[in-house]
Amino acid sequence: MGKIELAAERLTNAVNALEGVVVPLKAARDAAREEAQTAFADADDARARLADANSERERLLARIAELEEEQQALSEISEEVETRLDGAIAEIRSALGR
Repeated sequence: MGKIELAAERLTNAVNALEGVVVPLKAARDAAREEAQTAFADADDARARLADANSERERLLARIAELEEEQQALSEISEEVETRLDGAIAEIRSALGR
């Protein structure tokens, strides 16, 4: 029975050593899996924020284009008003000078 007991003890020691390695590896694998899931969730959030930012950028570019058109129209109106005022002032001066 001595050899069987010795073999059983060696087997028990080997199983314990294996468990000592496997249990931390399983814990590390589980932790890595959780970190990966968190990273995927963060990436999804980042993609959503990027899509929102791109959408906001497009909206702002469209608004800038509208404002540039309005500025051009106002500039043309201002120029016309300036021309008319200069003409009116010249007529008034001419009328007063007579």
